[in-house]
Order: sequence, then structure tokens, then C-alpha cells
Amino acid sequence: MKSAAVTPQYTLYGTSACHLCELAEALLVALCRDNPGVAFEKVDISDSDPLFERYGVRIPVIRDALGRELDWPFTAGQLREFTGV
Repeated sequence: MKSAAVTPQYTLYGTSACHLCELAEALLVALCRDNPGVAFEKVDISDSDPLFERYGVRIPVIRDALGRELDWPFTAGQLREFTGV
């Protein structure tokens, strides 16, 4: 979810055919809705061989600007803890 006013601080790595990725995205959307200063972008790993090799068996994965990663499964509470909001 990109916003003109907010630079994405998080990246959601996944694929379009991944139901777990949809669940992770829903958690992120809710987090962003409740915290307007938080934003994320989606990256489809199937578009990149290096990303597919790195994340293929781990998706969905959320990565922050510092390089920390949160692998699925995670709850809304764990996501809030990871993002610090």
C-alpha cells in the first residue's frame, strides 16, 4: 500500500497466488489503517530469481528498512511488536 505522503518503511515479500500472503497483507493493511504514518509495499518474488531463491519457502516475509525480517506465521500483536506501533 503506497501513499503519496508516506514512504513505505516495510516490504511484504510474497506471490499473487499465496493465501498466506493475503492474510499477511490484511494484517498490514489494518496496521496501516490504525497508524497512518506506517506504509508498506508489496513485492512479488516470482518476478525475480534472486528473491524467489531467498524467500520462496519462507513467504510471506515482512522486511523493514534496517533489514530485519518477520517470517510467517505471525499475529497482529507480533506485527505491532515488530513495527513498534
